[in-house]
Amino acid sequence: MLERLFGLKAHGTSIAAEALAGATTFLTMAYIIFVNPAILGDAGMDRGAVFVATCLAAAFGSLAMGLLANYPIALAPGMGINAYFTYTVVIGMGVPWPVALGAVFVSGVLFLLLAVTRVRETIINAIPRSLKLAISAGIGLFLGTIAFENAGLVVAHPATLVTLGDLHKPNALLAVIGFVAMVAMQARRIPGAILIGILGTAAAGMAFGLSPTPTAILAMPPSLVPTLFKLDVIGALNLGLTTIVFVFLFVDLFDNAGTLIGLAHRGGLLDSQGRLPRLGRALLADSLAAMASGLLGTSTTTSYIESAAGMSAGGRTGLTAVMVALLFLAALFLAPLATAIPAYATAPALLSVACLMTRSLADIDWDDSTEAVPAVVTTLAMPLTFSIAHGIGFGFITYVAIKALSGRLREAGPVVILLALAFVAKYALPG
Repeated sequence: MLERLFGLKAHGTSIAAEALAGATTFLTMAYIIFVNPAILGDAGMDRGAVFVATCLAAAFGSLAMGLLANYPIALAPGMGINAYFTYTVVIGMGVPWPVALGAVFVSGVLFLLLAVTRVRETIINAIPRSLKLAISAGIGLFLGTIAFENAGLVVAHPATLVTLGDLHKPNALLAVIGFVAMVAMQARRIPGAILIGILGTAAAGMAFGLSPTPTAILAMPPSLVPTLFKLDVIGALNLGLTTIVFVFLFVDLFDNAGTLIGLAHRGGLLDSQGRLPRLGRALLADSLAAMASGLLGTSTTTSYIESAAGMSAGGRTGLTAVMVALLFLAALFLAPLATAIPAYATAPALLSVACLMTRSLADIDWDDSTEAVPAVVTTLAMPLTFSIAHGIGFGFITYVAIKALSGRLREAGPVVILLALAFVAKYALPG
């Protein structure tokens, strides 16, 4: 049966190799089951329910990718978009979290429609490469800002907006040590470095009495009822919330396209023309996972770049992704540990992911100011306005304005121009 489903022999792999690859991928991305409840918990959501929703969404998404597209690519609620969900939409804009979940679901439906038409390719190809790279880097800096705040390394200041926190506090020191140790383990290619860093930092904090020790490690999963089907789709369809839906859709669209192509290139999955076979099926799996996220009660699910670890360990087919799904289901019984992880223990993971995302700045054409300057504006605006949406808006407006005044408006293209004008109208309208 497995041979029929995944073509193991044709891909030069075996059940044992795929199982090992799946375990490797899971270890590199399992940090999300600790980080996601902490972030969405700040939005007022039940952390236990979010933990269950995170595991189930990751299992469903990975299973769909493995069975529909037969790729060794795992999915889980994405980093960056979960921060946008909590800190920009719910806290910053005052949107109730059920409405935000409704926006996640609606964006998943729209992504599904784009996945079965050629509109998806049109949009992806129309956005300038420099802005795609800048959006990734900007989300990285956004995560880095949250990491510094959660660790207590920076605090608010009435004159300078932010300033240095109290470095004598044990939680700040533990976060710094945890981050350095995490990066060192990554450099040594130790599987599960981020997960080990989170657990090690949390354990040290508990040993010093900085946070309570969980009474158990394993237990039956908590109830999903507090978040299951609690989405407010009608509220999300409110005209005033179209930007929120757009950002969820936009980030999911480009994050997945970039991740899929990057992983396919790294894993040798591209065809002779440099295209990814079964791309439509892969995007279908992702869009279904995004819709499931809103129904279960978590932020948008997306493909994980950490899947490259499993590929390097020998993963070649969707059986790797299926193994990841099974491990996420097994992780459901780790709820007592997941809900006891403090913010200073997940801060090193956020900062580690931030560093990986900001490396995309290296690929920008710095010799062309009409490309580089809008990219910098996009990247800086996200953490400074504490909003991915504003960063994208400032980037598009700056890009079109500079191209127009430089006599190179044709390079922007009609899609980018229309998006820029839409953002101008949004900022021009009162409120």
